[in-house]
Amino acid sequence: MGQFTHRVPKSLGPLVSKVKEYQVETIVDTLCTNMLSDKEQLRDISSIGLKTVISELPPASTGSTMTANVCKKITAQLTGAIGKQEDVSVQLEALDILSDMLSRLGATLYSFHSSILNCLLPQLTSPRLAVRKRAIIALGHLVLTCNGNIFSELMEHLLAELKRNESTSTTRTYIQCIAGISRQAGHRIGEHLEKIIPLIVQYCNVEDDELREYCFQAFESFVRRCPKEIGPHIPSVMGLCLKYITYDPNYNYDNEEEEEEEEMMETGNGEDEEQESDDEYSDDDDISWKVRRSAAKCLEAIVSTRHDLLQDFYKNLSPVLISRFKEREENVKADIFCAYISLLKQTLPIQSWLHASDSAGKEDIPLTMLQNQVPNIIKALHKQLKEKSIKSRQGCFSLLTELANVLPGCLADHIPALVPGIVFSLADKSSSSNMRIDTLSFLHVLLCNHQPEVFHLHIKTLVPPVVTCIGDPFYKITSEALLVTQQLVKVIRPLDKPGAFDVKPYVKDLFSGTLKRLKAADIDQEVKERAISCMGQIICNLGDHLSSDLQSTLKIFLDRLKNEITRLTTVKAVTLIASSPLKIDLRPILGEGFPILASFLRKNQRALKLSTLAALDILIKNYSDSLKPAMIESVLTELPALISENDMHVSQVAIVFLTTLAKVYPSSLSKISGSVLSEIFQLVHSPLLQGGALNAIIDFFQALVITKTASMGYTELMKQLIGPIYSLSSAGASVTLHKQAYYSVAKCVAALSTACPKEAAGVVNQFIQDVKSPKSSSAVKMLAFLSLAEMGRTMNLSAQKELKMVILEAFASPSEEVKSAASYALGNISVGNLKEYLPFMLKEIGSQPRRQYLLLHSLKEVISSSPADGLKPYVEDIWALLFKHCECAEEGTRNVVSECLGKLTLVNPSQLLPRLKKQLSSGSPHARSTVVTAIKFTISDQPQPIDRLLKGCIGDFLKTLQDPDLNVRRVALAMFNSAAHNKPSLIRDLLNTVLPHLYNETKIRRELIREVEMGPFKHTVDDGLDVRKAAFECMYTLLESCLDRLDIYEYLNHVEDGLKDHYDIRMLTFIMLARLSTLCPNAVLQRLERLIEPLRATCSTKVKAGSVKQEFEKQDELKRSAMRAVAALLTIPEVEKSPVMAEFSSQIRANPEMASLFESIQKDSASLSTTESMEMS
Repeated sequence: MGQFTHRVPKSLGPLVSKVKEYQVETIVDTLCTNMLSDKEQLRDISSIGLKTVISELPPASTGSTMTANVCKKITAQLTGAIGKQEDVSVQLEALDILSDMLSRLGATLYSFHSSILNCLLPQLTSPRLAVRKRAIIALGHLVLTCNGNIFSELMEHLLAELKRNESTSTTRTYIQCIAGISRQAGHRIGEHLEKIIPLIVQYCNVEDDELREYCFQAFESFVRRCPKEIGPHIPSVMGLCLKYITYDPNYNYDNEEEEEEEEMMETGNGEDEEQESDDEYSDDDDISWKVRRSAAKCLEAIVSTRHDLLQDFYKNLSPVLISRFKEREENVKADIFCAYISLLKQTLPIQSWLHASDSAGKEDIPLTMLQNQVPNIIKALHKQLKEKSIKSRQGCFSLLTELANVLPGCLADHIPALVPGIVFSLADKSSSSNMRIDTLSFLHVLLCNHQPEVFHLHIKTLVPPVVTCIGDPFYKITSEALLVTQQLVKVIRPLDKPGAFDVKPYVKDLFSGTLKRLKAADIDQEVKERAISCMGQIICNLGDHLSSDLQSTLKIFLDRLKNEITRLTTVKAVTLIASSPLKIDLRPILGEGFPILASFLRKNQRALKLSTLAALDILIKNYSDSLKPAMIESVLTELPALISENDMHVSQVAIVFLTTLAKVYPSSLSKISGSVLSEIFQLVHSPLLQGGALNAIIDFFQALVITKTASMGYTELMKQLIGPIYSLSSAGASVTLHKQAYYSVAKCVAALSTACPKEAAGVVNQFIQDVKSPKSSSAVKMLAFLSLAEMGRTMNLSAQKELKMVILEAFASPSEEVKSAASYALGNISVGNLKEYLPFMLKEIGSQPRRQYLLLHSLKEVISSSPADGLKPYVEDIWALLFKHCECAEEGTRNVVSECLGKLTLVNPSQLLPRLKKQLSSGSPHARSTVVTAIKFTISDQPQPIDRLLKGCIGDFLKTLQDPDLNVRRVALAMFNSAAHNKPSLIRDLLNTVLPHLYNETKIRRELIREVEMGPFKHTVDDGLDVRKAAFECMYTLLESCLDRLDIYEYLNHVEDGLKDHYDIRMLTFIMLARLSTLCPNAVLQRLERLIEPLRATCSTKVKAGSVKQEFEKQDELKRSAMRAVAALLTIPEVEKSPVMAEFSSQIRANPEMASLFESIQKDSASLSTTESMEMS
């Protein structure tokens, strides 16, 4: 019978979806009546049945009326059952089912919300605590979907009851209820906090430990869920936490130091004592630990959400936490450790280029404060490393690991205090596997983050237990121990400095322990890989001590190379061994190994190709005398396939390898078939070539031409480089190569010419003739000018008397490309010979108004590429000239003037920056905008001498955000954006004053919108759009670089406005919203209702039937972008609890067009994340 009764209710689930609506209602009615029956078994079955029915009901969004009707039926019955307080078990079941319903279908029951509230509130004073608890859970689900009035009614009731404080027991319940509501719907409770917090603070001082525990739990939930509203109360909450984290009234911690010896004596007969004192006071009555634990958790919440208070934490909180590391309750101690680890994580210096320039600033203060507290931390922890309790040892190691990561080197003086504890945990038989793994991973971090010398005294004690762990049967311990061993080897004998430490006694143990794992074939993949890496390190650092064992070990490496699973790790290990300064003899494996490596270049695994090229490169450099020509040929045949524009990085590494060959093994180059070279030339002519790959090709050509290999001399290479461009022109075709290719070819031409100076003069003449010849195509002229530019930058071309006139004539050429190439040439040739060319250029700028734009571009090249010392004599002349043009009406010219001014300021910042500042008061808006844009060009992402001066005066330049002229405000925003992106340290401290003006620019200004008549149509033009767009771009940049300085709620107000703005701005705010979902999910959750509406509007707009194609495309792009934002919102934890979101996502599923769009976006993001992870591997 028992089994049967359990299956019946379960079968109701499938039934609900099959039978008609009125039948479901009958089933539900019967179940509800049975729930109130006297028979316990019947009640149980009915309640399971009801839960099953509820879980199977279709969501309200599908438009089914059944769900609503069934819910109404059940709710009426349940509230009745809960109200009759006869049988507690009926009440409990009813509360349970009600919670289930509210969490799944809360919005459907909106007409009942008020009666549900009235039924639940009295239950908070029920004599049974279990009833109160379930009522709290049900209220938690109710507040997610109820309207504002009901929420206010609930809060007012709770506040009134708290103030009445009838009995401590009910007060506890009300505080628990408030904490529960805050956890579920923190965003709604924010506005009531002002009234709630003083009451809870007052109850913290009541002598009742359970009450205090609930108070701190409530505080913790406020800190996490209402960060903005709790802000003003943080000091008082923190004060209470610090007071109660040390609250242990029944235990005496005094004069611990002296008592230590006594303690040792006592532990023997501790058991007897406890029996004697049984009648007086038992430890079981003591629940003060709950107060300490909840205070510790609340502190952790404060630390992890308030990065801005770090200094304060180190001053007031850190010493208290350290003093509590001696806590006697294991669970409390774990939470105290967690809070401290959280503090350390907040202190972790942000290792990114963004903050590089802050390094000398405020960022360091917390680190210094922490450094001063390290001795106290070690004093509090080092004895605990030998305690019996595994949990507290693990806590110590987690904390120490974090400490060593945050402040590398800070434990150097404390190694003697730590080593015994490490050895104890590794050797202790009672230690669990996790205990050993934690100890090993701490040891690894310790070895990585400190100087080798500090360990030398302790190697003797550390090596044996680590070697024992390599032999441990549990693969995770072995794997961790091999990592540690690899680091130990580097510590025992660092290769970068001569050491006096004697390594001999340890080589045998380390080697044989690792060898056993290297030989084993039937072990975990990770252990195999780490054994290979570890042995590679041993041979690299200690190979000269291995004598006869070396060859046999290398043979194992050869086997591992042949195995597909271990080959990548082995290639990396071979690279390490080959680069060792000990010159390890690799001849035994080169003969067979080289062809294997060559074959890897054919494989489809990108990481393998790259690692193999690195290995071959180092082998050729260090073992050229052991290689036979046949070996090298086997590699050469594989190279052409690697060089292509499809993978620039692999091409670059392959070309670097060829360059090494050209230097080390010039004789092999004659074998480089035409195919490798033709691939390289194809790459030179590719529009994608730039940066590292281009530099690699330039180095290769220079190395190649010096070898004087037949058929690869200067003339042949030049022919191949510039041939295609000349042949194009003779065939009369227009320019088919991409513009980028001309720049690449010109750089290669210049590189070959520097390598062969004798040939260069003839080539220069040839180019000048080409430019003069009327028969030359514009492509040939462009190439000639660019090549002259690249050559002129490093050679002095003053011997060419006609060059100046040739360039000036080209300024009148009909082809824009030729004009800009000529201007580039004039600038770069001047860099090679300032004395002759710069005065000439300045004179021309003054006298040739028509060619000004091109000449200013030449001047920009000079200022950008010349060394500061060379420019100093001309600074005054250039400055005066530029200021003549800074009010030019033509924006293009003004921009070039700005760039020149900005880059010129970098030559002598202390004198020139104040002059720029003076110009801010200029009456002409054009002049002001030029000056502000000039500042943009003084900011770069690398540290510069000007930074300190800029930081002092950038505030004055940012005042132009309030300029009456629209255009000046736009360029001020562009400058602010550049600072926020490249050097946030310049503006971080000014945000309080700047943000209001920035936000001001995101508003739509009616007065800037005008109507333009275009034939019969009227067209609206918004002159403020560009400024708004610039403002939103700044806001996006601030998210990445200054998130901790933003009031995210204020920020979200403006994002909300942007979501309803013009197409361009909506696109931007959708991206911002997606980013915000990952950066500050809680704040977004609080605003969900307001954010969803505009997204919904965008996703469901229809384009008018007769619109143009662009309009359709625009709307599609908008919808895709909005849908991406929706997908990002759905990744926020707990978002599904929001009724608005649930409704919208079901609307998406119900609409075929939106559903397919949503699916395609999810596919995109899934494929994106997998390609990223593949790239990483």
